[in-house]
Amino acid sequence: MTAYLDYNATAPIRPQALDAMTAALAEPGNASSVHGPGRRARRLVEEGRAKVAALAGADPNWVIFTSGGTEANNLALRGLPAQRIVVSAGEHDSVLQAVPEAPGLEPQVVGLTADGVVDLQALDAALEDAPEGTLVSVMLANNETGVIQPIEQVVTLARAAGAWVHCDAVQAAGKIPLDMTALGVDLLTLSAHKLGGPPGVGALLVSPEQPLRALQRGGGQERRRRAGTENLAGIAGFGAAAESALEDLPGLQRLGELRDYFEREIKMLASELKVFGGGAPRLPNTSCVALAGLAAETQIMALDLAGVAVSSGAACSSGKVQPSHVLTAMGASPQEAGSAIRVSLGWASVPQDVERLLSAWGELYRRSRAA
Repeated sequence: MTAYLDYNATAPIRPQALDAMTAALAEPGNASSVHGPGRRARRLVEEGRAKVAALAGADPNWVIFTSGGTEANNLALRGLPAQRIVVSAGEHDSVLQAVPEAPGLEPQVVGLTADGVVDLQALDAALEDAPEGTLVSVMLANNETGVIQPIEQVVTLARAAGAWVHCDAVQAAGKIPLDMTALGVDLLTLSAHKLGGPPGVGALLVSPEQPLRALQRGGGQERRRRAGTENLAGIAGFGAAAESALEDLPGLQRLGELRDYFEREIKMLASELKVFGGGAPRLPNTSCVALAGLAAETQIMALDLAGVAVSSGAACSSGKVQPSHVLTAMGASPQEAGSAIRVSLGWASVPQDVERLLSAWGELYRRSRAA
């Protein structure tokens, strides 16, 4: 059986989510219908909405269900009447490529420090003389390095400039406590499959007072902010996964201990190995490491053959592996970025998974040095 250590890509579905989806699939009603089956379907949608809101410390009325995090990010960046958009260099492509293609709306990109934290001085400078309707988008935790961003400070700078703040919290949700109200952001993105729910469902959280324009037109679903018949089974699974993840939060210290153990042990195998973001606050489950000269593709394939699933710090585009824009923004050399792998733990991870990874990686390292 594979030691699955790629939770930041997709977490295995939680049993609670699977049960909730199975039950929802047995319901024949459309949540927009007023008859009995329709009302039962509506109840499932609203129960899911309340559970997702609870995970994010938000009002259920703020939850707009979408087809996933990518759609939610597009809705945030394209749905507001923004006159300028400022993003960090570490954002997910679904943010970087969601900026409306209109004259003058090219995103202003703010760099990262060597530890992968958004450069607050550069952000402050970017917001000087910001026009009314400026939107700042900074993720809560990076998907490649796990580095947690100082969102409260981002909000302070944005508020001084009169700007909106969008936060992609896809990777953070269910891994660290999340309170949208305390963060002070205007819009927040979530995705079910990153925390043990089903793929194909996510949410944008935004107060009804914000001037958000629907991108998907049709019926009046989701308070006329996202048309389309609700994904009943997906929403039920999302809600159940959110509820389970919230209950699991107090016990996530064990993932941090496993992550730290992995990094200590792999450094003993290869002292020259680099840990990205190690000097900054990180998600407890994420480790991004690189050994220059040992290609990420080689590591991933060898580990896969050994029954261990991890991912690369590089992004695949049109069949070609490109250096990670996140690691490049942190100052990594092409050799380092091209050798980075990401290990991400989750709700079902056990110490044996890490031991299997260390054993397989150690054997690969010894072979590479003997060649």
